[in-house]
Amino acid sequence: MSDALEVLNPATEELVAVVPAATRDDVDAAVARAAAAQRSWAAAAPADRARLLRRFAAVVDGHIEELARLEVREAGHTIGNARWEAGNVRDLLDFAAGGVERLSGRQIPVAGGIDVTFLEPLGVIGVIAPWNFPMPIAAWGLAPALAAGNAVILKPAETTPLTALRLAELALEAGIPEHLFQVLPGHGDTAGDALVEHPGVAKIVFTGSTRVGKQIMAKCADRVKRVTLELGGKSPNIVFADADLEAAAAAAPMSFLDNTGQDCCARTRILVQRCVYDRFLDLVAPGIAAVAVGDPLDEKTHMGPLISRTQLDRVRSFVTDDLTAIRGTAPEGPGFWYPPTLVTDVAPTAPVAAEEVFGPVAVVLPFEDEEDAVRLANATEYGLSGSLWTRDIGRALRVSRAVAAGNLSVNSHSSVRYWTPFGGYKQSGLGRELGPDALTAFTETKNVFISTEA
Repeated sequence: MSDALEVLNPATEELVAVVPAATRDDVDAAVARAAAAQRSWAAAAPADRARLLRRFAAVVDGHIEELARLEVREAGHTIGNARWEAGNVRDLLDFAAGGVERLSGRQIPVAGGIDVTFLEPLGVIGVIAPWNFPMPIAAWGLAPALAAGNAVILKPAETTPLTALRLAELALEAGIPEHLFQVLPGHGDTAGDALVEHPGVAKIVFTGSTRVGKQIMAKCADRVKRVTLELGGKSPNIVFADADLEAAAAAAPMSFLDNTGQDCCARTRILVQRCVYDRFLDLVAPGIAAVAVGDPLDEKTHMGPLISRTQLDRVRSFVTDDLTAIRGTAPEGPGFWYPPTLVTDVAPTAPVAAEEVFGPVAVVLPFEDEEDAVRLANATEYGLSGSLWTRDIGRALRVSRAVAAGNLSVNSHSSVRYWTPFGGYKQSGLGRELGPDALTAFTETKNVFISTEA
């Protein structure tokens, strides 16, 4: 390994760790080790693989607080969120373990014999995880991939490698075979590209920006390599006049402020029916002001810092001085702090309303009727998530079918559950993760016909 990655605490700007960065040679060596380990893992009895994954989950469960505090230090997440994230890794491993012995093929009726299918592992899987949810999104790939009989090489984001490295240590402690799950911290244009381009890697699972996702997809296309892409979002939060306005307004702030807005599912376009627009603003303003921004280790904190100086500068560039906004407060001094911000009186085509800011910023836009709401909701290149608030069940179903997004919530803002599918439309991505079919995304279907005729 060469070069190094500096990990900073986003809340203090203090140096947390220096981690060696993987080279292309390191990737080559890791793939060779992974391929050898995968062959033995795939040959193991399903019950044995499931048992080891459950043991891995149990070891993670015993280190929830340690992992959470490590996440706070490297990513600036609030301690409550970080505990949830570590727990989500545990739950994903448990859920995937339950699928190992249920990963079955089919028997298909044919003439002259029998026909059966087998779901076989792909081989070595490359998982490129983002910095906004370092632990759970890494587990979205590694848990089902391991369960399906594959080996996994995880490249964490440059700014957040520490929890990934610790998870690899815990995997060995749990008895996961050596080299089956490896973590290679490194730069995207070195380790990431090497993983994408390597002929020994059967599939890439990437979560990140649409721009980088397109580059990865193009490189994989040249090699006919499988990809799953979870990319950007500019999700709508549609509030109809017949909704419970108090509930919708109370839920709106954290729908775009959770994880400091660094969430592809953040409801950053709040669409409110014009006849209740002013009333909604009156209701939501106190909620924005009440968001506690500060020390991520304080149990009372709702929102921490942004991940880096680069991200802080990006967010600032969207909220220009000429914009009208409802603002909360944020600490001054060291750290990458930005206040909760809800922009009003802005055109739907303005950059802050049309582009993914990836920070604690949303816009509120009026609409006239149901048709206008759907038009505005779909007026974006993205289609990852969204919410709608109404008491009319017919409208809820109509609008849910009309909005071009992969994950929608009615009268709530929940998008991601490990036992239900997750993924986007349009430029928000390709493929689905999580849910009951997660393991099959890491398999190849083999069809075998056996003649019964003499």
